[in-house]
Amino acid sequence: MMLAWLISLLLLAAPSPAQQGQEETVDVAEIIFEHIGDDYEWHLWTWGDRHVKLHLPVIVHSSTGWHVFSSRHLAHGESYEGLRIDPEKGKIVEVDSGKRPFDISITKNVLSLMMSSLLLLVVILLTARWYRKHDVLDEAPTGIAALMEPLVMMVHDMARENIGEADYRKYSPFLCMAFLFILLNNFLGIMPFFPGGANLTGNIAITLVLALCTFFTVNLTGTKHYYKEIFNPDVPVFLKPIMPIIEVFSALMKPVSLTIRLFANMLAGHIMILCMVCIIFIMAKYGAVLTGSMTVVSVLFGIFLDALECLVAFIQAYVFTMLSSIYIGLARAHGEE
Repeated sequence: MMLAWLISLLLLAAPSPAQQGQEETVDVAEIIFEHIGDDYEWHLWTWGDRHVKLHLPVIVHSSTGWHVFSSRHLAHGESYEGLRIDPEKGKIVEVDSGKRPFDISITKNVLSLMMSSLLLLVVILLTARWYRKHDVLDEAPTGIAALMEPLVMMVHDMARENIGEADYRKYSPFLCMAFLFILLNNFLGIMPFFPGGANLTGNIAITLVLALCTFFTVNLTGTKHYYKEIFNPDVPVFLKPIMPIIEVFSALMKPVSLTIRLFANMLAGHIMILCMVCIIFIMAKYGAVLTGSMTVVSVLFGIFLDALECLVAFIQAYVFTMLSSIYIGLARAHGEE
């Protein structure tokens, strides 16, 4: 169903046969990066020649002061109040100097982050409300609570196994929120229609912040034994000058690996699905027979990739949470007596 929505949106946005004859080629890179990139407006759908977009607020501080206005004024490469959108970088720059101002605009990814955070908060509060009004010893959870309980218990058991009985309760809320946040945004990113479609977890800035949360949690709550193993490990004397360097490098690489793993997997999945859909338009100029046959192949492979992406969305949320719990468990280890 998701793939059908995506194909229908691209078909509506695709040029007509006459236009295709004039253009001859379809810019696949432009189509892909338009869907996975950040923007100052949110394209909802195209009907005929009409593009329905949600124009987001621009909030910047340039050399002439603060500017707050709708991104509608910057559409089609126009300039407004001495500002324009650089077509190469896709960011707002000053017309005269070409410098980027201080930009805190509500972009597509920022709006998606706000909506997903609000949605997650509502889901958590509704789940908590059910548990306040019902006795779990007498009745099974229903509704949202029935969906959330196995997910929360999975993370709870993961934290207990990797961190230990003594400390896991302190870290379970962080791990649970990280898992649910990543899982929700992974699934919203697969949805090709509003409020989904934003490539939030395929944005390296988002995954970096999530990884840094794990990094600071690990290193700010680590035990003396954890730091002793980094700076004064029990190794032969000739290895003592080398091991601290290796251990510090390893500690710094952990958030990097968390960042790139989540970012790369989600971004690659979106790109693969879009590439399969674009085959339909690439083959349009080769005749109806080839176009029809490749459309069937594209749709079938697209459905397969869509289902695979749903699986990857869950796996990546699970792997990020599991590795975070392992890193925390290693930092909370007290060593042998």
